[in-house]
Amino acid sequence: MSTLFEVIGDPSRRRMLDLLRDDEHTVTELVDALDMSQPAVSKHLRVLRNAGLVEARVDAQRRIYSLSPEPLAELDAWLTPYRRFWRGRLASLQRHLARND
Repeated sequence: MSTLFEVIGDPSRRRMLDLLRDDEHTVTELVDALDMSQPAVSKHLRVLRNAGLVEARVDAQRRIYSLSPEPLAELDAWLTPYRRFWRGRLASLQRHLARND
């Protein structure tokens, strides 16, 4: 079982998530948008589906994929303390730079 970080660590899967963030897509649409082979797109979609990041629904002969936001909400919650950490550090840096201008 891959961790969420391992799953989204792959650039091709992140590009798929970016596309699915805006709209649903079929495998064929993803193949065209990503300039990847159908087997490669299907493999990445299987990993994303197993991680719970995408959902598929059947429409006649096609599978239509969409983003499933729940795992990303968990990731966002995990990142929250780190954002506060960096916001404080960046604010300090900004004040320091303003004093030295």
